Amino acid sequence: MFEKKKHAPPQKRIDCLIGAGTTVSGDVTFSGGLRIDGAVRGNIATVDGAAGTLVVSESARIDGEIDVSHVVINGVVTGPVTANDYLELQPKAKVTGDIEYRTLEMHLGAVVHGKLKHSEPGGASVVELKRVAGEP
Repeated sequence: MFEKKKHAPPQKRIDCLIGAGTTVSGDVTFSGGLRIDGAVRGNIATVDGAAGTLVVSESARIDGEIDVSHVVINGVVTGPVTANDYLELQPKAKVTGDIEYRTLEMHLGAVVHGKLKHSEPGGASVVELKRVAGEP
């Protein structure tokens, strides 16, 4: 009766890397796992909405929309983020844009300028975050 849906397990391996010092201009689609240490100016998604893992390292910068099932952010993201399953915001994460997630892990020091929207079938809630004094 109250059956819990199983989430797809996160991808534990990285199939592709956008290295430090590399800038990609344009949309990026991938399958499996992608780690970004450089910069992307464009949207990032998995092929056909399949399960995948995106890791945005401390040195990375993304200017665009992210739509990936499992996302780990420790860099700068400007744009909306949709993590259909799991989102981890590590201590140096700075996100400017609304975030939609199913499961959220937010470390001390992570900053979000936008709304957090929990997306679970049967219920939804929105949490508005206020700016910290001294933040632009």
